[in-house]
Amino acid sequence: MNLPNDIDAERAVLGSILVNRDAMTAVAPLLQPGHFYLERHAQIYAAMLACYNRRIPPDTRMVADELRSAGHLDGIGGDLALFDLSDGIPTSYHAEHYAAIVSKHALFRAGIRAGERIAGLAHDAAEPEQFIADAYSVLDAATARPADDQGAAIGQIIEERYMAITDALTAGEQVQLGRSTGLRDLDELLAGGLHRSDLFILAARPGIGKSSLALTIARHVASEDRRVEIFSLEMSRQQNLDRLIAMHTGLDLVSVRTLALNEDRLATYMAALGALAALPIHIEDAPALTLHDMRARVLRRAAALGHPALVVVDYLGLMSVPRAKDRYHEVSEIARGLKNLAKELDVPILALSQLSRAVEGRQNHVPMLSDLRESGEIEQAADVVCFIYREEVYDRESDKKGIAELHIAKHRHGPLGVVPCRFDTNTTRFMDLSYKTMEGY
Repeated sequence: MNLPNDIDAERAVLGSILVNRDAMTAVAPLLQPGHFYLERHAQIYAAMLACYNRRIPPDTRMVADELRSAGHLDGIGGDLALFDLSDGIPTSYHAEHYAAIVSKHALFRAGIRAGERIAGLAHDAAEPEQFIADAYSVLDAATARPADDQGAAIGQIIEERYMAITDALTAGEQVQLGRSTGLRDLDELLAGGLHRSDLFILAARPGIGKSSLALTIARHVASEDRRVEIFSLEMSRQQNLDRLIAMHTGLDLVSVRTLALNEDRLATYMAALGALAALPIHIEDAPALTLHDMRARVLRRAAALGHPALVVVDYLGLMSVPRAKDRYHEVSEIARGLKNLAKELDVPILALSQLSRAVEGRQNHVPMLSDLRESGEIEQAADVVCFIYREEVYDRESDKKGIAELHIAKHRHGPLGVVPCRFDTNTTRFMDLSYKTMEGY
């Protein structure tokens, strides 16, 4: 079978590098030797890379010496073959364009080979979940590109920061590199909110308000016309909608769920449906979701709609990884996978986690990092770990009724601290609470 290729583009890339050593700087992040269809072209490019990595100009003489040392010079046609490549290039300005063509055909060839491997897996598979996980692994390996492993020059990083600032100023917005949570005191402690590529772990015991805080943040991000992906493994999409309606309207959650509303409140309810329908929120409520499934679905929608501004996982403990040795290793792999996905998408991921029962057995019920359930890798992978503590849950005589404390117990890029906020149990909404209005803070 004649696999996809473009020999002329391959020759153009190699010739451009021989003519102009600077072309290698543009091409190196895009291509590896294995991307070339002809073996001799792959060997020539490998020699060029070797020169480039040793800071030697990849010109005809130096590349010939490298090929000779590797025992490949005669196989590619000798010195004359290299001169032929360079003579056929009138200009090297389009090297990057030709490299993109070579990369494209290499991707198509890898896709064909991956399809053949996946077909073989389907013939031998015993369980559908394992087949899906293995198929994703094959496809991931086939479609990985050299650019995925490349860093960036400091100038490029500065350019990205400069553009983020100027875009905000042009739009008349406040310069804020993080994604606001909607809670000003929390944003202040987090130096601007949730930051790109960060894994934010939100943990608490059941019934304390994890899902409610996550939805409060998601609703705020979406209200700024930023797309949010919510993977709700515990609550159905309808249950999530009920909470969003209660938060939006101020109607108590019980009335929203039972529709026990008078005429005025029903009008408020219907208006909320229209307002919420306009928010760019996607809720997926699959009860059993693997890490591979979630990644594939996020990337598929990202390809069609662009990267989301926030991904919410509710909650981490309900995800699975096929063939994990035990639950500890499974949760460890999930935590690392979520962090890797946050970096891959360059967006914050807000993942909810349960705390162990050790919290209940202590006299002081304020959560600690050691209370994170099932795996210490959650703490290691996270950029931020936030606990929710509500004194009124443990002390009915507490004078802090309606007050929730957000304990930032790990903050890779900033300070630790406690942020008090108001929690309305009727609407399950979190709201700002100034430090100055609460005695003792």
